[in-house]
Amino acid sequence: MRPEVAAETREWLERAVEDLRETEHDLAATPPLLRGAVFHAQQATEKALKAFLTAHERPFRRTHDLDELGREVEAIDPSLAAVVTPARDLTPYAWRFRYPGTPLAPTEEEARTALGLARAVYAAVVARLPGEVRP
Repeated sequence: MRPEVAAETREWLERAVEDLRETEHDLAATPPLLRGAVFHAQQATEKALKAFLTAHERPFRRTHDLDELGREVEAIDPSLAAVVTPARDLTPYAWRFRYPGTPLAPTEEEARTALGLARAVYAAVVARLPGEVRP
């Protein structure tokens, strides 16, 4: 892997880890910060997918659409469908619950499920990338 590609991939993964940590932090708060938790779970998933695409030097547009990113990832490695397909449901968390006029908050169960999906995508992506890019 070219050094600049490795560096950019690592940066995407580092940011995904930060979002996973923020999700965990939000869920540990009393009371849990559920809107933030689902947002950061979506973001962690998005950044992990973008890391995978970056590592394979596949361009992608600026988007929060996990379905679009997932299709691109699965075109490279179809075995990722097992974790990417369920995580596509996290896409609306990029904007839902963040603005007035929308439902107040997701449930704690939704937030914990989102975290589980994000962790699964991150782990699957990292397992398929060389050690040099891992945070």
